[in-house]
Amino acid sequence: MKNAIFLTVLIVFGLALFSGCASMQRWPDYERSAENKMVVIQEKIGDGLKTGALTPDQSQMYLTALKDIRTDYTALRDKEVSRDEWNRLLGRLDVLGEEINRALARPASPARIEEPRSGDRIVALQRRIDDGRTSGRLPPKEGRDYQSRLDSIRRDYLRMTEGGRSTTYEERADISRRLDSLETDLNRFR
Repeated sequence: MKNAIFLTVLIVFGLALFSGCASMQRWPDYERSAENKMVVIQEKIGDGLKTGALTPDQSQMYLTALKDIRTDYTALRDKEVSRDEWNRLLGRLDVLGEEINRALARPASPARIEEPRSGDRIVALQRRIDDGRTSGRLPPKEGRDYQSRLDSIRRDYLRMTEGGRSTTYEERADISRRLDSLETDLNRFR
């Protein structure tokens, strides 16, 4: 009888340990999603400051909140963590994005037609790469290459716009040129 109880406890403990290990893993899709959201939020803050929709104090407050989230993102990136930790981080990014959207919607500013911002283009290209990989239109080798190129552009863009600093024309042109090149290469696999 004691052996049966011991064996049952051992099996339950083993299953609990296995399920705990299974939930701890790397989540590259969540990493990319967080990076994309941070890029978009960074651009919204910069655009709001340029257009006057955000005051310098507001933009500094949002940049500080984004910096805190970015610090937590760095702690989670490339580590085995639970999905809940990524969901909490993505939720914080969503809340910050909604706050910024509300702040930007307050002043009535004239509508302008302009080219898509680099952050929006990065997000769109990420979706195209993901769609091409899942549908099989994009061969695995090219998919990895394009993902690597996009990750490099995204890192450079985040570094370039970090801290709310304004970018130079040359920096924006370089990012735009690299995005154009990647988009042209992706068009071959439509």
